[in-house]
Amino acid sequence: MPAETGKTERRSLQFELAIQYGCMLLWVTLSAAVILINKYVLSFSGFPYPIALTCSHMLFCSGAAAVLVKMGTPGWFEVTPISNETYVKGIIPIGVLFAGTLWAGNAAYLYLSVSFIQMLKASMPVVVFLVGVMFGTENLTLITALNMIVVGTGIAIASYGEILFVPIGVVLQVVSICTESIRLTLVQILLQRRGIKMSPISTLYHIAPCCFVFLALPFTYIEIPRMLRDSRLHVNLPLLLLSAFTAFALNIAVFLLIGKTSALTMNVAGVCKDWLLILLSVLLYGSPVTKTQLWGYGLAFLGVCVYNYRKVQAQVKDKQESVQLELKPKQLEAQDGRR
Repeated sequence: MPAETGKTERRSLQFELAIQYGCMLLWVTLSAAVILINKYVLSFSGFPYPIALTCSHMLFCSGAAAVLVKMGTPGWFEVTPISNETYVKGIIPIGVLFAGTLWAGNAAYLYLSVSFIQMLKASMPVVVFLVGVMFGTENLTLITALNMIVVGTGIAIASYGEILFVPIGVVLQVVSICTESIRLTLVQILLQRRGIKMSPISTLYHIAPCCFVFLALPFTYIEIPRMLRDSRLHVNLPLLLLSAFTAFALNIAVFLLIGKTSALTMNVAGVCKDWLLILLSVLLYGSPVTKTQLWGYGLAFLGVCVYNYRKVQAQVKDKQESVQLELKPKQLEAQDGRR
C-alpha cells in the first residue's frame, strides 16, 4: 500500500507541475502578443497615448469581467465577497500599483525598442526576489542571492551594449518594473496568505475598476488635452479592441499563474518569453541588437535558469517530505495492528 500511495502522490505532483507549466506557456504567449500589439499601436499606428491605451484595457477588462459574472456560471465566474477593510488594504494598493505599471511600461515603448525593454525586464526576478524577502514571501539564501547577482550583472552588460539608449525610457521601464514587482507580491499575499479564494475573473472583477479609476485621472488631465490638439491622431478601433481583448486574457492568465505558483516563478518563466520577443522584435520591427547585449542577456538567462531549476527541485523535495509525513502515521498504525 505505501508503494502504491507513493506512486499516486508522484503522479499528483507531475500533474500539478504540468498545470503550472501549462499556465506558464499560456502566459508567455499572451504576454508576447500584448507587447507586440501595444508597440505597434503606440509607435506605428498614429496613437502615441499610453494612458489612453491602458485606460481602454482596464475599461474593457472591467466590462468583460462584469458580464461574465452576471452570467452566473458557478465556480469560475463567481465573485468572492470581500470586506471593506480587505478592499482598502488589499485591492486599492494593487490597483494603484497596476495603474503605475501599465502607464510607465507602455510609455517606455515610445522611447525604447522592444528588444531592449525585454532585456531590462529580465531584471524582474531580482526585484521580485528583493520585494518578496521584504514581505516574507521569499527566503534569502546565499545561493539564491548569487543567482540574482548574476542576473543583475547580465542586465548591466546588456544595457551597456544598447545602441538606442534613451534615459527617460529607461527610467520609465525601471519604475514599471518596481511597481509591478510590488504588485505581484501583494497579489500573491492576497490570494495565498490571507486565505482569500478568488478565481481569476473574481480577482479582475475587483481590481480592474479600481485600476481604471486611477488611470482615468491622469488621462483626463494629461492626455485628453493633447489628443484634442493632435491633428495627426488616428484611432484604429479594431486594433484597439484586439489589444484590449488580449490584455483581458493576459490578466486572467497572470492571476491564474500566480494562484498556481508564485509571483517570482512567473517572472522566471518570463525570461523565455523575453528571448522570443527579442527575436520577434528584430524580425518584425528591425530592432538593433548588439553582440554585447546578447552576451549580457545570455548571462542573465543562465542565472535565471539556475534559479528556476533550484526552485523546481525544492518544490519536489517539499512535496516528497509532505507525502512521507502523511504516510508515517499510517505505517505506524499498520505496525501496531500487526503486533
